[in-house]
Amino acid sequence: MTQVAFPKLLSSQIAFDIARSIQDGFDKHYRLFREASQAAKRHFETANWPVAQRAARERIDYYDQRVQEAVHALEDDYAPEDLADHVWREIKLHYIGLLSGHKQPELAETFFNSVSCHILHRTYYHNDFIFVRPVISTEYIDTEELQPVYRVYYPAADGLRFAVKRIVTNFQLACPFAALDRDVALVEARMLDTFGLHQTEPNQQFQVLSNLFFRNKGAYIVGRAINGARDYPFVIPVLHNRRGELVLDTVLTDPEQIGILFSFTRAYFLVDMEVPSAYVEFLRSLMPRKPKSEIYTLLGLQKQGKTLFYRDYLQHLKHSSDRFHSAPGIRGLVMLVFELPSFPYVFKVIKDFYPPPKDTTRAQIKEKYLLVKHHDRVGRMADTLEYSDVAFPLARFSEELLAELRRHAPSLVEIEGERIIVKHLYIERRMVPLNMYLTEAEKAGDEARIEHGILEYGNAIRDLVAANIFPGDMLYKNFGVTRQGRVVFYDYDEIEAITDCVFRDIPEARNEEEEMAAEPWYPIGKHDVFPEQFGRFLLGNSRIRHYFLKHHADLLTRAWWQAHKDHILAGEVHDIFPYPQHIRFHHPITTPAPSSTYAPSFWRTNT
Repeated sequence: MTQVAFPKLLSSQIAFDIARSIQDGFDKHYRLFREASQAAKRHFETANWPVAQRAARERIDYYDQRVQEAVHALEDDYAPEDLADHVWREIKLHYIGLLSGHKQPELAETFFNSVSCHILHRTYYHNDFIFVRPVISTEYIDTEELQPVYRVYYPAADGLRFAVKRIVTNFQLACPFAALDRDVALVEARMLDTFGLHQTEPNQQFQVLSNLFFRNKGAYIVGRAINGARDYPFVIPVLHNRRGELVLDTVLTDPEQIGILFSFTRAYFLVDMEVPSAYVEFLRSLMPRKPKSEIYTLLGLQKQGKTLFYRDYLQHLKHSSDRFHSAPGIRGLVMLVFELPSFPYVFKVIKDFYPPPKDTTRAQIKEKYLLVKHHDRVGRMADTLEYSDVAFPLARFSEELLAELRRHAPSLVEIEGERIIVKHLYIERRMVPLNMYLTEAEKAGDEARIEHGILEYGNAIRDLVAANIFPGDMLYKNFGVTRQGRVVFYDYDEIEAITDCVFRDIPEARNEEEEMAAEPWYPIGKHDVFPEQFGRFLLGNSRIRHYFLKHHADLLTRAWWQAHKDHILAGEVHDIFPYPQHIRFHHPITTPAPSSTYAPSFWRTNT
């Protein structure tokens, strides 16, 4: 790749002005981003969940709005001839100079790329004109802060219980705790039991991030305990009880449970970060297997997550030699899905044509994916990365895959020399399709796996309903199994809001002719749903039917679906716990169903 050569003199005033304008656009974006994160604390303290949800959704669009503002400003103020190649090279060099001492240089570089890619042709997408590689180091930025990124507590000097209490009270939440001393004692006992802190090493300490993490109806204290050569991650969820008082709901100490809390299947956290790279490094120490791209994304910095993901993808291409081919499983009617076996993601392209019974358009499908991006995914919907004009090495594509792309999505495929350009696609974490998981379990005679798959499938449906999502197509092929064994929905082209659905019982036939008719004898509206019909296409296998009826028979009744719709219409916010019920300190608000591992409960918005 061509190296950027610094000219002897950066003389272009236009280049400097444009660089300053782009930086101003980024600084405005991040100021608003932080203000939304700071407001999350107020929403939590007042338990104003509808406003909190709306603010979290709106924050997702801040980045694109600021990018569009910056692009329009440049297009309005400068003629195309003002932006010659040598000028754009100078713009980048001036921009690098402006980022000296910046607190979010990596984000500002990505913002520059976003603006540039709206103006430049894709042939300019290399390091002379955009930040293909990062330039400004993010090392040790936090050491310049008057208020450090994390606070340190010394339980050996103060006592473990007092240290935990100080950790909690230092956040100065403006609402009372129900029984803080009781909760702190429970946290202390759990930590002693899990971490073995009875034996004190000279360096024993707690390091706790200075700002709370907010999502849905929870605030999360994130830290690590250090004792000798061992580090122990922990997260303390803070919730409201029925009376509006605060409780420490549990303490997460299992790295796998912490990984699920910070999963790609959940909505983005709101956390106030002046130096986001320092927060990312801290979280990476708690979850060393999670790539930085995912950590930036879970913090709501999804554009930076996309940038790092793409850099990782390019590095993987350089150091691998396997070929892209169609992903295993049943072919979809709407999406063409392919994969690189050595890379743990799948690439999804919307087809140009959809055979019956599909009745949709590319624009409608993109709207569904955007809806999921803005929605609370409650741990049951995969986050997607959306890209345009992605270049792949043509030689790495199998002939079969290339033929499929040309047959099903010709408008999105373009060949440029040794590259194939896909004009629009989505990228998701690769999972085992649930239908394949169940088939393999049945072949192996593994009853426990079959039961687990069906139990998790039903729990996924319940959690989606709690988030006001009707999956539409509930076939097992549209759900995947993660490496933690959780079932996640990933096919969004038919989702609807539960509140838009009309749940009905099938009317009784008036005569034998109606009962034996090939077509329904009753009118069916566009949004009508008949839950008793689900069994016809879900329960043909006797083993699956047994476990489904054992755990989820109520999902086949109109009454269950209508009751949940009524709860949502009444303004009740369904609470989904991102950790198992059995590790909670307090009794759940309602008694969980015995089949549900992550049992939800309804909390009214005015509690």
